[in-house]
Amino acid sequence: MPTPDLQLRRAGILLHPTSLPSGQLDSDVERWLNILFDTGFSIWQVLPLGEPQAGLSPYQCSSAFAFNPLLLTDIPASNESDNDFIAFCNNQEYWLDDYVLFKVLKQHFNDSAWIDWPDQWKFRDPAVLQDSAQLYKETLLELKWQQYQLHKRWQEIRVKASELNILLFGDMPIYIGHDSADVWAHRELFLLDSSGKMEVVSGVPPDYFSDTGQRWGNPHYDWEAMHKDDYAWWIKRIHHHLELFDLVRIDHFRGLEAAWMIDASCETAVDGHWQKIPGDELLSAIKMSLKDNNSQLPFVAEDLGVITPEVTALRKKYHLPGMSILQFGFDEFEDNPHKPQNIEEDNVVYTGTHDNDTTKGWFNKLEDDVKNHVLRTLDLPELDEHENDDTLADHQGCWDNSTEVADLVVEKMVDNAMFSRANICIIPIQDCFHLDSNARMNTPGTNTGNWQWQFQWSLIEHNKDNRHIEKIRLRNQKADRLIKPTD
Repeated sequence: MPTPDLQLRRAGILLHPTSLPSGQLDSDVERWLNILFDTGFSIWQVLPLGEPQAGLSPYQCSSAFAFNPLLLTDIPASNESDNDFIAFCNNQEYWLDDYVLFKVLKQHFNDSAWIDWPDQWKFRDPAVLQDSAQLYKETLLELKWQQYQLHKRWQEIRVKASELNILLFGDMPIYIGHDSADVWAHRELFLLDSSGKMEVVSGVPPDYFSDTGQRWGNPHYDWEAMHKDDYAWWIKRIHHHLELFDLVRIDHFRGLEAAWMIDASCETAVDGHWQKIPGDELLSAIKMSLKDNNSQLPFVAEDLGVITPEVTALRKKYHLPGMSILQFGFDEFEDNPHKPQNIEEDNVVYTGTHDNDTTKGWFNKLEDDVKNHVLRTLDLPELDEHENDDTLADHQGCWDNSTEVADLVVEKMVDNAMFSRANICIIPIQDCFHLDSNARMNTPGTNTGNWQWQFQWSLIEHNKDNRHIEKIRLRNQKADRLIKPTD
């Protein structure tokens, strides 16, 4: 499909499919897309759709290409003679064969990491792998059929979204998991020792998310090796994502200019160093591979964290929108890029992301003096002015007509995002319905309680009764973010 026009003013919702009531790509998706259309949103942003390695994080997956099988469990019986299935297997052979064999061998070796497999399988002895493929022929076929059905279902979703003029906005982690089919099959493309172990791992230094930084633990790429084959693996990965999405967020775009290298023996990300990365050369190769050098690349750069002028220059050279998060905009620095007055057209503005608390939860946890600073900035009465302030009860921004201060803050934050100069505005569904910290998706640096939140249809059905849906559409219209079918 053609690259979308990123100059148009659009608004969208951030909602991962696992947060749908069913948590799957079933009929809930069509129901959800219709709600987006009814409210005037023209973008559905999701998190990565891959299969989590351990736990539930979609940012640590067993494959850079495969769908999470749990997204679709109602799969018909396998039909190996299906011509579309055969074509899919042929077209996706470059990752599919390795992925399904990796899955089977993981099960055969009691779910141990590939680094702990016997050497014949660990180092991919061709004869041994051929014998394993023959032994597990039927299981491999079933796994391919599963991926085919997931891919087929997503293409149905993409057609439906296109009919409603809704862009599908995907998310691509910059790194992949060590215990993944990709690293097992392409060890030469990663910085590993002779036994396959990592000597350095990925992460970011201390920032506003964590005082000790984030130690992600992914392997780093061997960029010299990737340069030798013109970044073939990356280009295949990019093209694969563009088969699924109209627009793709490159997570941790900063890592395409320089990467935070952490010694694998370190337990935190505090001790590390930045190492330059040939991101300019990579993006140039990707642009050339798309065979339309005059069009804008359909990517958004996640440029949060420690951002240098070099990172910004790389983003702007390829005309990639960056990100602005309103929750980060309440400090004393006037040049803070997350303050509404500093947000430009080439930003994607959010109230918060999946790594933030919900806006209501965020505000409720602030100290009173910080709350007052937020309230002053948003032109709302301060806390000690609320007790006898009758005007709050009539505040039209409060969806339930209560006088709860946090609800007014959420309304103001959403308004600031929607009416900002940014061409693209994305609101997490939690902020659309003023949900508190119980609806938070992820807390960086923690290992429990994440990626589990789901909404129920009653949330939307209840709010239809008090005209919340109509109000959201009116806000989209007033902010000039309604996309007409002819656009």
